[in-house]
Amino acid sequence: MEENLLCQWGVFRSLLAIVQWWAFNVTVIIMNKWIFQKLDFKFPLTVSCVHFICSAVGAYLIIKVLKLKPLILVDPEDRWRRIFPMSFVFCINIVLGNVSLRYIPVSFMQTIKSFTPATTVVLQWLIWRKYFDWRIWTSLIPIVGGILLTSITELSFNMFGFCAALFGCLATSTKTILAESLLHGYKFDSINTVYYMAPFATMILAVPALVLEGSGVILWFQTHTSIISPLIIIFSSGVLAFCLNFSIFYVIHSTTAVTFNVAGNLKVAVAVLVSWLIFRNPISRLNAVGCAITLMGCTFYGYVRHMLSQNRLQPPPGTPRTPRSLVELLPLVNNDKLDDKI
Repeated sequence: MEENLLCQWGVFRSLLAIVQWWAFNVTVIIMNKWIFQKLDFKFPLTVSCVHFICSAVGAYLIIKVLKLKPLILVDPEDRWRRIFPMSFVFCINIVLGNVSLRYIPVSFMQTIKSFTPATTVVLQWLIWRKYFDWRIWTSLIPIVGGILLTSITELSFNMFGFCAALFGCLATSTKTILAESLLHGYKFDSINTVYYMAPFATMILAVPALVLEGSGVILWFQTHTSIISPLIIIFSSGVLAFCLNFSIFYVIHSTTAVTFNVAGNLKVAVAVLVSWLIFRNPISRLNAVGCAITLMGCTFYGYVRHMLSQNRLQPPPGTPRTPRSLVELLPLVNNDKLDDKI
């Protein structure tokens, strides 16, 4: 009886973790799109900077004030030698995501972001000649095919937004690859990652945001008589962006690797559906089919990676392995769930 109750509680806890993760993720995406489209606040650099400030304050409160998470200590030298380069890529990743939202629909942007597994595999293979089982390469075919079909049939296609989303995938993959080498020896969780990277990201982005968008932001304030509610929405999106990081930590520790992968792809489907219900951007049948193929491909890719990691398959003799002369490459977090997310 007690075992059944524990099992039921475990299932309920996992479902609760997934639902709150979905809620934060979808809400942040929709709010950002609402800011750019409905509030006419077309300044992605400024919005990203607000997010970084809110995340830095939130991480400080969680770790230093509320002490809900222990602080992972980092040498002062490593903060500039390792954390700063990671923060730079992290900053580019977030900015490109917001820029793409500025120009293309949420459905298209989310589908392109699903291209990240393919870019990660290709970059690791090209840069470090890392071995990947043929089943990994095969699992990428539906992802690439789905992205191509979605891009060709997108009715609201914008080249600048498309390129921003595509380079955002490259930035995400680069961040993943760099994390393995630059953060060697530090087993960061999502909150500690934000604690160290958000202040650097704010420093990096503050000057470009001021130079490129400062005059536009001032003009926006001058032309809008009621600014209290828009500002509440903008800063609320920053607070929810930080809460999203905390929810990721919770869902990782409440689900299995396979569940995490499937839930992540279903989350994209939920975001696409909710955004269509709110913004009513036109979606053709072939476009929806391309999106579905991409998501199924991502799920299959995650399943293949998980099964290969469980079987601990080794590359055949003579296969080049990842160079490890500089530093031993280790995962950012010692948990195969994050590896499946990649």
